[in-house]
Amino acid sequence: MNESRRMAQLLLPHITKTPADYEALYPPRQLPAGARVVRIAPSPTGYLHLGVLFMALIDRMAADATGGLFYTRIEDTDRKREVAGGVEDIIGGLDRFGIRIDEGFTPAGQVGDYGPYRQSERAEIYQTYAKFLLEQGLAYPCFCTAEELDETRRQQEQAGEQTGYRGRWARCRDITVEQAAERIAQKQPFVIRLRADGSADKRVAFDDAIKGKIELPENDEDFVLLKSDGIPTYHFAHAVDDHLMRTTLVLRGDEWISSTPKHLQLFRLLGFKPPKYAHVAPILKLDGGAKRKISKRKDPEAAVRYFAEQGFEADSVLEYLMTVASSNYEDWRRANPDADRAQFPFNLKKMSLSGALFDAQKLLDVSKNRLSRLSSAQVYDKLTAWAKEFDPDFYAILTADPAYTRAVFAIDRDVPKPRKDIARWDEAKRYAAYFYDELYTPCYDLPPQLSPADAAAALRAYAPLYDPADDRQAWFAKIQSICPALGFAPETKLYKADPAAYKGHAGDISTVIRVALTGRQNTPDLCSIMRCLGTERCLQRLRDAEAYYDALCKKEGN
Repeated sequence: MNESRRMAQLLLPHITKTPADYEALYPPRQLPAGARVVRIAPSPTGYLHLGVLFMALIDRMAADATGGLFYTRIEDTDRKREVAGGVEDIIGGLDRFGIRIDEGFTPAGQVGDYGPYRQSERAEIYQTYAKFLLEQGLAYPCFCTAEELDETRRQQEQAGEQTGYRGRWARCRDITVEQAAERIAQKQPFVIRLRADGSADKRVAFDDAIKGKIELPENDEDFVLLKSDGIPTYHFAHAVDDHLMRTTLVLRGDEWISSTPKHLQLFRLLGFKPPKYAHVAPILKLDGGAKRKISKRKDPEAAVRYFAEQGFEADSVLEYLMTVASSNYEDWRRANPDADRAQFPFNLKKMSLSGALFDAQKLLDVSKNRLSRLSSAQVYDKLTAWAKEFDPDFYAILTADPAYTRAVFAIDRDVPKPRKDIARWDEAKRYAAYFYDELYTPCYDLPPQLSPADAAAALRAYAPLYDPADDRQAWFAKIQSICPALGFAPETKLYKADPAAYKGHAGDISTVIRVALTGRQNTPDLCSIMRCLGTERCLQRLRDAEAYYDALCKKEGN
């Protein structure tokens, strides 16, 4: 047995399988030619981040564009940072926001033939490939302590050299089997490092699927493959997993560009065909005039749950993210307003090279447009589902009379050009408050051109004429009929022709009625609102408003 094999057996004596065993266990996938196999591989260190949702959306689109497959893998090798419930939050969040998962971690558990899909359950696999590298003389044990590594780093900085475990600074690179055995006998912990064969004076090039050709110095650092507990680093684990799970395209944040030489080196030394890499620019935010990545610590919108709590529909959030993801998506959507998003001809080359700013107003505009296209029945179902989870009191009000609530949200909705009053469900309570006595607070503020005396007179004149059976035309005709006696023009054009002759026009009278019934100067179709409110409620509110204006007139001495 040669020196390298002896070292491998000393360090990993319990590993009896070989890479060939796993190649047979995880054979190439039987997919159509050109089909992409993509993945999202988050760490369960907290909530689902907006950046992860963004990346998962791109993964899903990239897979669908080629008839491929999208899977999820949990990279939990950093156990110190793992948060309880993190996996469930991430996978549940992807599901809530409509990201379909074909394989891996799903809301129903692990699904697929290429698992386990949690890295902490794959230790033996990584150790098998580490043993293979040891046997080839491409890896070695390192017994350096944290203090020794800190001292090396200090010396490198003093010498003006690049820091890292490389070249003459790699103390354990030439350790013998006997020396390693002696240290192991002394219970000294060790890691396994790659014996890097690159040179910083040479360049490695790769074709990024988004950014095009990228050239970087070769890797010459003997980085860690297995930590002292036998768990792999990200670099090593992702290379083994992406190969065995037959990943063909790796989409990841562009902060990983500088690590790509390490990864390409690993794939080459392991004898793997590397996947295609696509480095995605982050979603940015303006902070004091400067751009920065959206931060978990600073920005509430970094957490995808924030959008759910605010009542943004998943479809609206994904629609907005598609405008961030692809420069030609908005033109496509204008030309195909009713098309399924999956029909969009997604192309990685259309993605931003530098990152797009998170635009809260644009998200609201997109959401208003999407919600305006929902039917009243869909609004009821989605609104009550949201309220049940995030506003139980509102849910109780909405569901006390489902038919009434459906009628409320049908006003100005199931028409060719629906209003766009709601962008997210947490706005629905304020929007619909005047329809529910539990939520309604009277407000009798009038436009400046209307006096309390005129308002009281208008309400007295209109109340006897009110008929819940009136359609919009008959309703407005009655408003016009009372205008002359009140000193108002029955038609706007008459008022504009001679404004000095009138106090206002019929639209002002309808505003008085609107304020009396809803507490607002701007609402959807008032005739429909009155029909929905019902005769008793309308008449009572008209009387209350009239009394308020009369009392105000007396107080002012009019």
